Amino acid sequence: MSASSSSSVQEARRALGQRLRSIRQDVGLSARELAERANWHESKCSKLQSGRTTPSETDIRTWVAICGVPELAADLIATLRGIEGAYVEWRRLERSGLKQPQQAVRPLFDRTRRFRMYQSWVIPGLLQTAEYTRAVLNTVLALRGGGHDDVDDAVAVRMDRQGILRSGDHRFAFLIEEWVLRTVIGDTETLAAQLGHLIAMSSLPSVSVGIIPMGVVRGAGWPTESFTIYDDVQVNVELVAAHLTATRPGEIAEYSQAFSELAGLAVHGTDARGLITSAINALG
Repeated sequence: MSASSSSSVQEARRALGQRLRSIRQDVGLSARELAERANWHESKCSKLQSGRTTPSETDIRTWVAICGVPELAADLIATLRGIEGAYVEWRRLERSGLKQPQQAVRPLFDRTRRFRMYQSWVIPGLLQTAEYTRAVLNTVLALRGGGHDDVDDAVAVRMDRQGILRSGDHRFAFLIEEWVLRTVIGDTETLAAQLGHLIAMSSLPSVSVGIIPMGVVRGAGWPTESFTIYDDVQVNVELVAAHLTATRPGEIAEYSQAFSELAGLAVHGTDARGLITSAINALG
């Protein structure tokens, strides 16, 4: 996890640590005294209070019990679980298969009105063909070392979710790096069909597709990890090893600014379709 991507998680860990410190100080216990009563090394208290180490649920129960306030355990543990949910390794998220993560985001999609999606890896899921999605998910399955193969079911869920593009009061702004158009996933026939589909989807009234050309002077709009902004409420970030959820207003604002800067580099309409058509022609 990169430093920039982990800032929200680390800040939450520090806040939890500061809360533990306050609880200890309120009852007049030193860190050494608490550690002795818990049968911990004194350095463990320091690491928990500074946020360098994330406490376990058992650690929290022990801490509040020693401080004489066991009733605080439930709230602190709920905070801990929120932190753990902000950064979830893909292997953990997908351990029961690929279908469940596809289903899990449906409520978020249904309640969101404004979607801003930036992709530096693959064509955005809402704009994918079934065969392209199948190729992506088969690659994911292989990279994760195999496991439960429910690719067909996961593809069906994603295809069903695309109905949101044509229903309800939703608006979608997609930004795609041009090199994504030229990255062959599956085979050239799969990619050619996908690019043709992308052109068709760009004509939907609810959809804006911007392509960031290769060779453009980047300025402030540097390439970054793929991310989606849901209204101004939540950002989901795709990291190599994990899925990051950011909900802090300050961090959402940073991603919103990054999206605006990237959008300033993108071409739309006829120029965007020209880049897509060029990528199709390059397939021969």
